[in-house]
Amino acid sequence: MLNVILIIAGAILQLLGLAGCILPVLAGPPLNFVGLLLLGQARGWKIFSPSLWLVLVGLTLVTVILDYVLPITGARKYGSTKWGTWGAFLGMLLGVFFFPPLGLIFGAFIGAVIGELLAGKKDREAMRAGWGVFVGYFISMLLKLVASGVMTFFFVRALLA
Repeated sequence: MLNVILIIAGAILQLLGLAGCILPVLAGPPLNFVGLLLLGQARGWKIFSPSLWLVLVGLTLVTVILDYVLPITGARKYGSTKWGTWGAFLGMLLGVFFFPPLGLIFGAFIGAVIGELLAGKKDREAMRAGWGVFVGYFISMLLKLVASGVMTFFFVRALLA
């Protein structure tokens, strides 16, 4: 009976993980990985080789790190200064608390633009830095979707095996 509960909880986490790739409030790939852990526990840990487990841990860690790094990298690539980078970071924090779930993305964009305007950049340059933040978030979202999709694939494959 416990195994059935673990498998159901793992399946729910797979769905939440996929949703978390789009909704910034949920941590997508980590939820998928925990779902895999629950399935592993239910199936006696023999569903994957140790090397695949390590690859999945690495995939999860890389996506979590890139989720924070890519928006700032995007801002810098599009000409952001430290003011814009800090503005994006602060806007992201404020946005997630005051306007979830989309406040994370729009807060970072607005924060980057405000930071650049405070640094003395013109409107067009400030908007370009904000666009870089948006591009970084979009790429991050795509990477999370790929990682979560891969983990969901392995979950389903192991479940049907």
